[in-house]
Amino acid sequence: MPDEENRTMPEWVPDGADKRFFTTSVMQGVKSGEDNTISHAPRPKRRELSLQEYKDGVLAGDRTILGRAITLIESNADAHFEKAQALLSELIPHAGKAFRIGITGVPGAGKSSFIETFGSMLCEEFGKKVAVLAVDPSSSVTGGSILGDKTRMEKLSRNSKAFIRPSPSSGVLGGVARKSRETMVLCEAAGFDVILVETVGVGQSEVTVRSMTDFFLLIQLAAQGDELQGIKKGVIELADGILVNKCDGNMREKSMLKKAELAGVLHFLNSPTPGWSPFCEVCSAHTGMGVHEAWDMLCKFKDSVGKSGYMAQRRAEQKLEWFKTLLEAEVLREFHKRPNMQQTIEHYKKLINSGAITVATAVKNLMEKSI
Repeated sequence: MPDEENRTMPEWVPDGADKRFFTTSVMQGVKSGEDNTISHAPRPKRRELSLQEYKDGVLAGDRTILGRAITLIESNADAHFEKAQALLSELIPHAGKAFRIGITGVPGAGKSSFIETFGSMLCEEFGKKVAVLAVDPSSSVTGGSILGDKTRMEKLSRNSKAFIRPSPSSGVLGGVARKSRETMVLCEAAGFDVILVETVGVGQSEVTVRSMTDFFLLIQLAAQGDELQGIKKGVIELADGILVNKCDGNMREKSMLKKAELAGVLHFLNSPTPGWSPFCEVCSAHTGMGVHEAWDMLCKFKDSVGKSGYMAQRRAEQKLEWFKTLLEAEVLREFHKRPNMQQTIEHYKKLINSGAITVATAVKNLMEKSI
């Protein structure tokens, strides 16, 4: 049974029914054909947690409170902003010890399957606590997303040492949720040893993933493009390691050829991490082949970069990148909150559509009015 933080409300309800009372049990009865009567007894309102309760719960590793804390952080409501930032300030001193791994690749490369196998191995064989921040693509029309990663990682989601948090990308380029950095802080404060950040693999702004993780892993398929296409894809330049997934069955030979091809490409590219030579190996999330070896390579990377001091330098640079991102977001948020700003923007939209003013002039006038 999924925890309360990750339960989603059905998009439809019977005529006359209040969504607040349309419970999971009723939904299950409708699916199974049972004749359930919808109860209109109000559900008790969940008590608001204090800042201290949030902090104590997260530090104790309480996954329910961790889920609620992430919901608080992700909230766009002004009423939650101050409390969320206060909670982050309390937890940042307890964060920073986890190994952050970004995982990207085109849709269908098997990212979720790899994380399922890889994460389960870390939990069961190495005793690691693993948090997965799985970002699902949001609809550009409705803004909604399926958030189905928990169903795709069924085995891992049942592991007591694992925590999976699906979040909508909300249109953010690079397929990274807007508050992914803050969510990582909470998971690290909760005691998770490894943070896996899975992107939607949209092929845009993977720099965002690079700027918040220690190791950037690219999942490839044997059937993905030729060598020239590989060179043109900037994402390969950002990768600390590449795994050619689905190396099983009749794809084994093609996967080995793809490995040799990508290794040749890496030879001509500069490493994104000084003192480290990116690797390219094959694996199979289905059979588990190559997964242990991948973890060995990641551990080798962590030791090497840690001893050289570059890990600390990269983390420092990431904090500055975080500052820049939050500053831009906050400036934009305050800009839109100004009195009559939305009406003014609509006014200029009409002028632009009618051809009465150029876009650049509209922006200049708008900025002058807002200063």
